[in-house]
Amino acid sequence: MTETGTRGADTLRSPQRRALLGAGAALSLAGGLAPARAGAPAGAIIVSTWDFGAAANAAAIARLNAGGSLLDAIEAGARVPEADPANHSVGYSGYPDRDGIVTLDAVIMDDAGHVGAVAALQDVMHAVSVARAVMERTPHTFLVGDGATRFALANGFPKRDLLTPEARAAWQDWLKTAKYKPEANIENRIGGTGIRGDARNHDTIGIIGRGADGRFAGACTTSGMAFKMHGRVGDSPQVGSGLFVEAGVGAATATGVGEEVTRIAGTARVVASMRGGLSADAACREAVEHILRLRGDAVKDAQVGFLALDRDGRVGAYALQKGFTYAVTDAAGRTEVRAAPSLRT
Repeated sequence: MTETGTRGADTLRSPQRRALLGAGAALSLAGGLAPARAGAPAGAIIVSTWDFGAAANAAAIARLNAGGSLLDAIEAGARVPEADPANHSVGYSGYPDRDGIVTLDAVIMDDAGHVGAVAALQDVMHAVSVARAVMERTPHTFLVGDGATRFALANGFPKRDLLTPEARAAWQDWLKTAKYKPEANIENRIGGTGIRGDARNHDTIGIIGRGADGRFAGACTTSGMAFKMHGRVGDSPQVGSGLFVEAGVGAATATGVGEEVTRIAGTARVVASMRGGLSADAACREAVEHILRLRGDAVKDAQVGFLALDRDGRVGAYALQKGFTYAVTDAAGRTEVRAAPSLRT
């Protein structure tokens, strides 16, 4: 999808997203989080991390139903939080690093082996679209830093200051102590449904989908840890860590503290486990349990979660700490926000 062709997703900002989180998206929030439904859903399905993934899913399904490819749909979905100034963990208005610079990371992938990724991208809002351009317009899979930014600008992506007054104020407040400690599930404990965060918010959106033809694609995009060291890259843009997709098997994405996901190549592990016969739920749990065995007390306060989709369209999720939620949307646009099981309650 071209920058021009997806610009309509930019308009899905706070008012529209609140509408999507209302009756139009049919979210199961008012009466508590809906339990997972048994059996494999028919047709296309889009799944993404956290409550705010519901708006991304809605845009993805709309693009798919308008005739776009699954990759078009995944890109369109990821662009929604990237353009939302109320979301401080993805794209525009993301919290900066400790030097006051907003840098973005993203990856996009399909099950035919096509991959594009960028890391430490500056001054361009839609990192997922730049990642797709890397995939489609270069012989490479990953561009970083100044090279990624120069590539984006040379390919017509508009330059934009990503540091909003609100994000700048949060950074200046952080400078008073210059301390950082990730807080588990902050995404869903600020602002009621997790749409708004504060200076501790450091998460991503991972979005994966299966088309009605059984093919898979996915994307992961983030502004990374708030107030991270300049140049830090987490799991999000790394194939096999923040995202992995495999034909005939399924797809997985990750959330939480990226350093812990990268230690085990988490999403590649989840997909490999599904290939070996584990269910999507069991594969996500196995990866979380391995992190705990490996890291012990080092992750006692950390959140790590995995979200997976198998070849039959069955969804699985598991987290280290209670509180990880995810959104599931079918081809008719019906959305549920579900709570993932966890090792710790």
